[in-house]
Amino acid sequence: MKPLRFAWVGFHAEGGPAFEALMQAGAPIHGVITLTPERRARRSGAIDYGPLCARYGVPLHEIVDINGPDGLAALGAIRPDVAFVIGWSQIVRPPALGMARIGMIGAHASHLPRYRGSAPVNWALIKGETETGNSLIWLAEGVDRGAVIDQVTFSITPYDTCASLYDQVATSNRDMLLHLLPRLLAGERPGRPQPASEHPELPRRRPADGVIDWSRPSREVYDFIRALTRPYPGAFSWLDGTRWTVWQAALLLSGNGTTAPVEPGTVLGPLVSPVPEACGQMVACGDEADGGKGVVVLLELAQEDGTILWGRDLSDRLWTGRTWTSVDEHALT
Repeated sequence: MKPLRFAWVGFHAEGGPAFEALMQAGAPIHGVITLTPERRARRSGAIDYGPLCARYGVPLHEIVDINGPDGLAALGAIRPDVAFVIGWSQIVRPPALGMARIGMIGAHASHLPRYRGSAPVNWALIKGETETGNSLIWLAEGVDRGAVIDQVTFSITPYDTCASLYDQVATSNRDMLLHLLPRLLAGERPGRPQPASEHPELPRRRPADGVIDWSRPSREVYDFIRALTRPYPGAFSWLDGTRWTVWQAALLLSGNGTTAPVEPGTVLGPLVSPVPEACGQMVACGDEADGGKGVVVLLELAQEDGTILWGRDLSDRLWTGRTWTSVDEHALT
């Protein structure tokens, strides 16, 4: 059998460990296609494949669009039998889709057919899911609808964030691809059709979608914050006309909230501790099932200039009684 040629297409950190593991396993990757530095700068979680390519002696192709002239030229230069599209946000369409002789293999960070579409990890947290997964598939026309090669499932704990879940995605990418590699080299093309599903395709998320709705129950507010934290742009809100990004928060579970008639978003007071990481400000959220108000504790904030506020500097702020809002009310007056 003629030796296979592989291509690697990716820019997100979720693909880095898998790429390095395949190179160390002797995978015949003849070129890496990634975004230009300017495009990477606009993408959350992007990494620079340059050092990895230099380490392993693999040609690097920096492009704007996998479906555009530069993307087609890069694929044409590599002439892959199989292309691994791991950590890549652009939908691969014909004719690019047909430029790998055997096919293109992608990973989607959900247990397909659930959570097809954009930002599945973020959406899983926002929607309060207790488990998610990762799927290795053959790319086909239609979003995330190709035959499934392999899948894993992992739990979402109350302590997870989008970053910790993407770490699990990256590890599972590596493990599934290492398991697949000898089968590909032996000439196999494993895969099974996805079951029929009526699950809607997830919409794309944008930074402006990160505004916090304090009228939601505390669990939903907490889930929203941890879904959008680093490496993403972050959830945000306004206090006295100043916009703050909320990078870290804690949840006071049911029974520890307040039954007082207080407006959602109201600062109830500081949380003080000898442990700096435990210092913060308590904020009332919307009604809970028991009729009380849930509470989220803000632990790390950032102003628009990037200045970080946390620890005692945060708990020492005299914010009690002030109200966080979902719009800049000062700009409306």
